[in-house]
Amino acid sequence: MSSSRSRGRLGALPLLAFYAVVFGVPAVALVVGAFTVQGRPSLANVSQSLQGGYLTAMIGSVRLSAVVAVLGAVLGTFLAYAVVTSRFTLLRESVLTASGVLANFGGVPLAFFWIATLGNSGVVSGLIGLPSGSLYTFWGLVIVYLYFSIPLMVLSMAPALDGLRPQWREAAANNGATAWHYWRFVALPVLAPAMLGGVVLLFGGAFSAYATANAMVGTVVPLVTLKIASALTGDVLIGHENIALALSLDMVVVAGLVMAIYLPLQRRTSRWLQ
Repeated sequence: MSSSRSRGRLGALPLLAFYAVVFGVPAVALVVGAFTVQGRPSLANVSQSLQGGYLTAMIGSVRLSAVVAVLGAVLGTFLAYAVVTSRFTLLRESVLTASGVLANFGGVPLAFFWIATLGNSGVVSGLIGLPSGSLYTFWGLVIVYLYFSIPLMVLSMAPALDGLRPQWREAAANNGATAWHYWRFVALPVLAPAMLGGVVLLFGGAFSAYATANAMVGTVVPLVTLKIASALTGDVLIGHENIALALSLDMVVVAGLVMAIYLPLQRRTSRWLQ
């Protein structure tokens, strides 16, 4: 037994080395650079990243990601439930296939698609009388992000919804439980890990997105990813050349806090999946 474990650990060494190079080295460089100013240890970069326009951009990114995550999770879960419970196999397969495509459709092509459709000179915006510039706002960006977030939530929730056994509903009904009691005490606790994981996934996708927002809103909507790109291209103060690293570290901290909230809840609810 011990020899097999040793061979298993040796087999994992190449993978661990790969992770150390791909993730470990950039993480160390990020932290060191964030706390370094002109070759000396300093908190100036981190302090600067939490002030003025940088702080506004961070708050804007968190707000945008939270709204997209919540709306995408709710709408995606309802759509996934409708697809899973449908009697039409073709509809289920078509929606899941389309979700797999749309979940990976982003960047500049997605921005061009929406601008050509609902932009100032878009094909549809003139027909419905959409106010000029409404797409290039916070809520316009939310709608565009939902375009790939809802399909991603459908893909996350469909397997979990398939795991709901009909016998559980029958057992609940035989014990006098209403539909509300079934969803409150049986179905939702089972689905909670998948739903929470989907929310975290959507939050991370919206929080880290750059190309779509850059092509659509530019500096109209303050986002931390746009600030990082601006800092990398030289739009920084003298002595704060590593401000982009500090902003990136702030993003890592926010993502870590989100995961710190998710993991305890996931452990608490995972017992329903046993």
